[in-house]
Amino acid sequence: MKKIVSALLILALALSLCMVASAEETKTVGIAMPTRSLERWNRDGEYLAEQFEAAGYGVELVYSDNDITQQNNDIGNLIAVPVDLLIVAAIDGESLTQTLADAKDAGIPVIAYDRLIMNTDAISYYVSFDNYQVGVLQGQFVIDTLGLDVNDTSKTYNIEFTAGDPADNNAGFFFGGAYDTLKPFIDAGILNIPSGKTSFEQVATPAWSTDTALENMQNTLASFYSDGTVLDVALCSNDSTALGVAQAISSDYAGSNQPLVTGQDGDIANLQNIVDGKQTMTVYKNVSDEAGVTLELGKAILAGETPAEELLESLSAEAAYDTSSYDNGTGIIPSYLLVPFVITKDSLQTLVDTGLYAWDGDYLVSTAATT
Repeated sequence: MKKIVSALLILALALSLCMVASAEETKTVGIAMPTRSLERWNRDGEYLAEQFEAAGYGVELVYSDNDITQQNNDIGNLIAVPVDLLIVAAIDGESLTQTLADAKDAGIPVIAYDRLIMNTDAISYYVSFDNYQVGVLQGQFVIDTLGLDVNDTSKTYNIEFTAGDPADNNAGFFFGGAYDTLKPFIDAGILNIPSGKTSFEQVATPAWSTDTALENMQNTLASFYSDGTVLDVALCSNDSTALGVAQAISSDYAGSNQPLVTGQDGDIANLQNIVDGKQTMTVYKNVSDEAGVTLELGKAILAGETPAEELLESLSAEAAYDTSSYDNGTGIIPSYLLVPFVITKDSLQTLVDTGLYAWDGDYLVSTAATT
């Protein structure tokens, strides 16, 4: 009997030690998202948390209400937990230098998620979409839809730009891709900009605000289109700004035509506008795929590896490994860039095929919770 009791005690002790070891080996991932006020960040946060938890990691997910000070504090709290890996979608790419220096001092690697974080050598990798290509797709859509030919100046069109948040490094890439694509037609006089707003700074929209985009477009329409001047294209860098621009066109535009309106993200309200003809297209970025790439990258980092191009072989989503495009002020940040694509009214089923959307009558709804 004593031998049996001793054996049971030894077994219990061994199991206890295994449980302790397992608990110690469980690594925790800190995820810092900018805000819940934009639909896409709710989706990003949810997909990231779900995928890391399903892979056996602990997850600490925070949203910072588009408040820079709060995001610094939130990340500081994650460092204090401590987490083993930080995934950060920055509110302001310039504002996290000291906080991320603390992460580096603590030995916590950092993945810049979707938005490049500037002026810090604490960033290990950047995961996003090909942001310049997003703008190229928008610009090319305008060219194809209007049938533009740079050698044919027999017909001209009017276009206005609405760009994104100056604090978001991606916003300049979006605008640059679109403007560069359309510049030959602007230079040829085929595309005219009656407002004269041709620079990113002139058309930027702080915080990607729908209300600000609405107000800016209302002012543009009142100043340059109230006499019946036709607006042919409203090129908006994303869906939240497109929502405001479409609202301004509905309420304040004197013309009888429906301008082309571009967007980006595949937000539900904008997909409804596409069905209703108030928005023409959106550039879709599958955030579930972005989270999946981030998961594979994070797993490799947490395993002590130094991922590079070979990581692409383990990815289920199409992506490229880039070591030349994204300099954050301290050097080139190795980047994994996914491929975006265009969605129009005729291709909405493509979104349903991802499993992330479903038809509800004439409109699409998200199959994922966003709260």
